[in-house]
Amino acid sequence: MLLEKIRAAATTPRPELIFLGDYIDRGPRSRQVIDRLLDEELHARFEPVFLKGNHEATLLEFLEDPRVGPSWTQFGGGETLMSYGVRPPGFKSDDAGWAQASQDLRLRMPRSHRTFYDDLQIRVERGCYLFVHAGVDPSKSLEAQTESDLLWVREPFLDDDRALARIIVHGHTPEAEPHRDHRRIGLDLGGYQTGRLAAARLCGPDVSFIVT
Repeated sequence: MLLEKIRAAATTPRPELIFLGDYIDRGPRSRQVIDRLLDEELHARFEPVFLKGNHEATLLEFLEDPRVGPSWTQFGGGETLMSYGVRPPGFKSDDAGWAQASQDLRLRMPRSHRTFYDDLQIRVERGCYLFVHAGVDPSKSLEAQTESDLLWVREPFLDDDRALARIIVHGHTPEAEPHRDHRRIGLDLGGYQTGRLAAARLCGPDVSFIVT
């Protein structure tokens, strides 16, 4: 629904569309979301750029270190495993079971999906905007941000009021409505709970929101 609304509002034949991460987890069709993002029709209609979210980072970590499995399931990793046809172990302490699940996920994941996850970017700059998944650590320069800062930060970024060198466009922390102030644009509406998604249409300093 959101993609159709974005397309209807577009003023160019193939607008750039920057996705902010967290495509998987907490939903039984996580794999199908990646299929949708890789669909040829989407790429024909838009120029997509895909950022990494903390959920994708955790999936990649699990593929290398099965011990991540129990903590991953606390924020939706079990649903992603099931969507790839992999059943999570019944017990968090089942080390052998988690090792098997990690191996099974590597085997069952289409190569195009693994390439997608591996190629995700962590930051994109466009004019006065910096697009990241979660935000930035305001105590550091934008150039000094680590991947962990960009994928996981919450309160240090959200609670600070200092202006930044760029306006930060982000997701990660759900809010009731799209947020805009002098330092950030927040677009996470908690879709897995609310069924609502949001996008920002950015034309220089002009900002408008598209919401399902």
